[in-house]
Amino acid sequence: MVIGVFLAGLFGTLALGVPVAFALMFTGIILMSFMGMFNTQIVSQQMITGANTFTLLAIPFFLLAGELMNAGGLSKRIVDFAIACVGHVRGGLGIVAIIAAVIMASLSGSAAADSAALAAILIPMMAKAGYHVPRAAGLMAAGGVIAPVIPPSIAFIIFGVAANVSITGLFLGGIVPGLLMATSLVVMWLFVARKEKVETLPKQSGRQRLDATLKAGWALVMPVIILGGIRFGVFTPTEAAVVAAFYALFVGMFIYRELKVADLYGVLLRAAKMTSVVLFLVSAALVTSWLITSANIPAQLGTIVQPLIDNPKLLMVVIVLLVLVIGTVLDLAPTILILSPVLMPLVRSAGIDPVYFGVIFVMTTCIGLLTPPVGVVLNVVSGVARVPMGKVIGGVMPFLLAQVAVLMLLVLFPEIVTVPLGWMR
Repeated sequence: MVIGVFLAGLFGTLALGVPVAFALMFTGIILMSFMGMFNTQIVSQQMITGANTFTLLAIPFFLLAGELMNAGGLSKRIVDFAIACVGHVRGGLGIVAIIAAVIMASLSGSAAADSAALAAILIPMMAKAGYHVPRAAGLMAAGGVIAPVIPPSIAFIIFGVAANVSITGLFLGGIVPGLLMATSLVVMWLFVARKEKVETLPKQSGRQRLDATLKAGWALVMPVIILGGIRFGVFTPTEAAVVAAFYALFVGMFIYRELKVADLYGVLLRAAKMTSVVLFLVSAALVTSWLITSANIPAQLGTIVQPLIDNPKLLMVVIVLLVLVIGTVLDLAPTILILSPVLMPLVRSAGIDPVYFGVIFVMTTCIGLLTPPVGVVLNVVSGVARVPMGKVIGGVMPFLLAQVAVLMLLVLFPEIVTVPLGWMR
């Protein structure tokens, strides 16, 4: 009965068009009233306690680092570096987009920001060269969703806080899946674009490639500093976010000199707006999370799926399918915050590695960013590239299928994630 009240309250408020953060708060109040423990102080205390977490400080700083990268010229130089390396091969601009997506993912961790930057820089170039623009836009969107999987990742931070799982472990565990996602995009892009009659860029000389590498060097060394520092215990993920923001600020202002003092207000304002949305959502969700635990919903759900607990792979397949369906109507952060408190007790009971589950769970929610009708990243790319949403959906489908194939491969063969994770640990 409690599960029914929870689901009715959540999806009922969402169906009425209530914003997700307020829907989570209202669901919590409905649960409290049903359990006979309604108290407004509990709501406010849980929201304050939820937001008052040192780990969550990483979110505003990584968001700020992403804004500083775009404003300071780091993103542009990463694209120029990729063009110098592979821009001359057939279909090269698509491969450029994927390489740039991987490098930028290791810097900011924001799917929407990376997709927007890639689309703004590369779509005009690809259109001029004769590429099928909706397919190119679909590739930008698919490349952008790698960002929350390759560390540093805002999604991993949210999941780690909500599910009480090691964020450092999640960061290390996301490296191989993120690279596999990129590899699947390269293979699919070469397959679908093989018949396109496009102009290739002139092959750059060794000196030009060296020059592009040196110009992008400051940007390329940033992920080495962040991941190396986390891996060897120099700083925590939260401290790494501060290092990333300071590094992007220093390089943008004093090395590339594209970031001016007058630009800082706009950069800080955009980062603050995104931070306020994310953290309000997190704090509201943690009220519902506390009530889910108090109502013993995970135990009740565990009774329903008890037959699956003895078969971890089948349980993972069911969870992945569930998250893919929910991802069609919910954004990444709400999906993580709503489902992780419910699913984690089941996952632990089934003996599944929490870090492995977190990586697969976040990867699944990222793929949900490409599925209509919500498809946040699709909307971003559609707006930036000025391509109708329907055409972007058609263009992204081959790449969506490629990433779902990688996801199912990781579900069926967990060792692809756990073995490299053991080495890195």
